[in-house]
Amino acid sequence: MGLRVEKVQEEIRHEVSQILMREVKDPRVGFVTVTGAKVSSDLSCAKVFVSVLGDEEKTAEALKALKNCTGFVRRELAHRIRMKFIPEISFCLDTTIEYSAHIQKLLNEINTAEQEEKRD
Repeated sequence: MGLRVEKVQEEIRHEVSQILMREVKDPRVGFVTVTGAKVSSDLSCAKVFVSVLGDEEKTAEALKALKNCTGFVRRELAHRIRMKFIPEISFCLDTTIEYSAHIQKLLNEINTAEQEEKRD
């Protein structure tokens, strides 16, 4: 991946985060955190990865709200980033936090089991 693509990814991540935090008025987007962005090599498409605080119902509502405000976010990006073409944006759920919590739980269970065996 080229240096330009990496810079664009970081800039999109930062700006989308600021837009969602300050500009979007939908309360369903209140618990959304932008965790990353992945831009295609031709800079035509961008996947913005988000994490949502809450249960599955809140997550679904937040993703629905994000889908509804995609045009607004893209238009705001056009004002903030100097590029000839602003990439098409899609929001994707980032599940790495849940995955890391699951791995941590498994490691804790293994550690507890090993300590109990040593006591016996």
